[in-house]
Amino acid sequence: MFKKLSKRLNEVKKHAATNGAAINPLDVDFDNKKKEFFKSLTNSALNLYQKQCDIKKFTKLALSDMDNTSEDDIMQDLFNRGIIDPYEDEKLSKLADNKRFLKELGLE
Repeated sequence: MFKKLSKRLNEVKKHAATNGAAINPLDVDFDNKKKEFFKSLTNSALNLYQKQCDIKKFTKLALSDMDNTSEDDIMQDLFNRGIIDPYEDEKLSKLADNKRFLKELGLE
């Protein structure tokens, strides 16, 4: 019975091959260099696709609400409460002359 089943499967495979049925190219026994090439090609294509998706998501987030100025309101509220703006020139010059800060950095 096993021989009959085996014979029948071989006939089906031969029939499919003669009819021009599609063969999965990854099932074909390539040599190692070709396999590595296809593997790296697939990985590069996947990386490019992921980058493209990331760019689309970022663009969608960045351009979602251009009239939203809530971050400016939050920063102004912090400055009104006494938080120091680290980007003011006066504050940066005081920090650059701060002996304790320079000592902690090992620059003095």
